[in-house]
Amino acid sequence: MNNRNRYHRLRVLIKKLNQERKKQAKQIDILCNDIIISQRDFIKRLKIIDFKACFYESIMGITDLRCLINTAIEIIKEKTDNANVAVFLHQSENFEMLSSDDNHLISPENCFSPELMTNICMSNKICTIEDMFTMGLQGNLTGLNTISAVTIPLCLTGSVQGFILIYRSLEKKLTSEEINTVSAITNGFSLAISSCQAIMHS
Repeated sequence: MNNRNRYHRLRVLIKKLNQERKKQAKQIDILCNDIIISQRDFIKRLKIIDFKACFYESIMGITDLRCLINTAIEIIKEKTDNANVAVFLHQSENFEMLSSDDNHLISPENCFSPELMTNICMSNKICTIEDMFTMGLQGNLTGLNTISAVTIPLCLTGSVQGFILIYRSLEKKLTSEEINTVSAITNGFSLAISSCQAIMHS
């Protein structure tokens, strides 16, 4: 075998090795990215579990409904970077809005008609402000178009007790992580509300 043939075979071998090395490097990158994504998801889940534990610890033993609502609102506000928070409870044939914040960007009591509140409860899902508009949200459109808002249902054994309204300026839109975190405490919160109402009526 002459030098030219050896050189050619060597070049082919090196090319194959380089291709294999690139393929392995790409596979390693994909694996590392998968690990990083899994770790991020795991950390997010841990944060939600930690928030739920802190929330339940904070409301444990509270038997007064207004105190319960105010405590919950303050905790939710802290978790959502001081967003505006209100709780709407279905009381008999009416709804009652409870809030510990007087500095509202909008007037929820004026924007939320009985029909809208009923529609939100019947939907039994997280509603965006776009959903609320289709359900009958009323009020100053200029003001409403400048906020980011969601409602999160409060359900107990399939029955909707009301919902949490969270909103703030559209410049700082509510994130899916914030919404998911607050959603995680609604079951326990709904149970606590039901317990307080039972004590009130006993």
